[in-house]
Amino acid sequence: MQPARPAGRLMRMKNELRPAAGLVAGLVLALAAAGCGAAVPAVPAAPQSAPVVAHGVAIREPLADPRPYGTADAAFGLDVLGAWCRADPQANLVLSPSSLASALGMAYLGARGQTAQAMAGALHLPAAAGQKLEAGLQARSAALRGLDGPGVTVDTTDQVWADPSLTTLRSYLNAVATSYDAGVAQVPLLTSPDQAAQEISRAIAAATHGQIPQLLPPGSLQDTGWILTDALYLKAAWATPFRASQTSPGPFTTASGRQVTASFMNGGSYATASAGGWTAVWLPYRGGQLAMMALLPPAGTSGCALPAATQLGTLTTRLAAAGTASPRQIALPKVKIQDQVSMKDLLAELGMGVAFTPAADFSGLSPQACCIGLVKQAAALQVGEQGTVASAATAVGITASAAQAGPPPVTFNRPYLMVVTAAATGEPLIMARVADAATR
Repeated sequence: MQPARPAGRLMRMKNELRPAAGLVAGLVLALAAAGCGAAVPAVPAAPQSAPVVAHGVAIREPLADPRPYGTADAAFGLDVLGAWCRADPQANLVLSPSSLASALGMAYLGARGQTAQAMAGALHLPAAAGQKLEAGLQARSAALRGLDGPGVTVDTTDQVWADPSLTTLRSYLNAVATSYDAGVAQVPLLTSPDQAAQEISRAIAAATHGQIPQLLPPGSLQDTGWILTDALYLKAAWATPFRASQTSPGPFTTASGRQVTASFMNGGSYATASAGGWTAVWLPYRGGQLAMMALLPPAGTSGCALPAATQLGTLTTRLAAAGTASPRQIALPKVKIQDQVSMKDLLAELGMGVAFTPAADFSGLSPQACCIGLVKQAAALQVGEQGTVASAATAVGITASAAQAGPPPVTFNRPYLMVVTAAATGEPLIMARVADAATR
């Protein structure tokens, strides 16, 4: 990562770039379901409902292509969904690769050495560093924010939360401001962790329009010096709504082989495409910038079958190109899924294990940062006749190093001296030696 840059003007990135097809693939995965330097100056205290947020210097980078980052997030999402499905193959699952990649991406900006290499591999990040990396991440963030439009609301928020007793490097805050438009707020993570958790959860609840009311319950934070959060809220109307009068019950075979009755929305025509035995249907939302891709595995497939990332990319590219796919009618179940899960074990399985150990190197964030202590995501998805409502929030907790979070307390647990001294002259008014502190 590059050293801190000269100060420049703070900029906001909303609606600066248009999303490209590769990024749509990443957001489509966000709806997937299976049955997917210098110390920062002290920030003044603020009311719990409105923490004071300070920003680093966000540099306006040269325009970059966000599509490689959409491709990376899609591959990462498939990896996470596959690992999660193998751990719980009978359950409905919902996650946001976009939110998870953003929160971990902020941690990655502070990672160094083998930790950075392991995280880059797990996240499938393009080979880029320094200004080039920040330009790509900035383009990704701007493309996500540019998905807003008539009938479609996409709100994304990234935030660094730091304990006021710890040093957060100015160069790191500049990097997250440039890449994610993220600021830093101070909360008492080390001294009053439950209060800090409540304050962070309140901010997440507001950012997700009340859909995720408590991302961090009491007792969830321990020895955590920093929390990096991403929140995503999506409300999107179908370009062609389903007619409620055509919704009807029908049979559905679950992952365990049981026969159940689901409520199917019926309609068409929708663009379809196939690759590797997978059948994909493209359901666009109003405006055409965002779509849901529903994917049906080959007949007879069992277990946690997922398309390869290349297959998903091929299907996305073909379906996003208007007029190139065969239209068909569909019967799609109405669904409502909610999940809240710790991602640590899944991410360790995907090659990020070193980031969770004392051997981790997050010195680009702070000399007092140890390792990732928690990765938690909550997500919700509701698909109905009029469209989709979804939300997700991710919290990545960075533990403060016990050896570096400040000098250890001086414990007088052996014989010691006491001197009452005049500060100006050094005149010793009283001297004492304590050989046995239990004697009264």
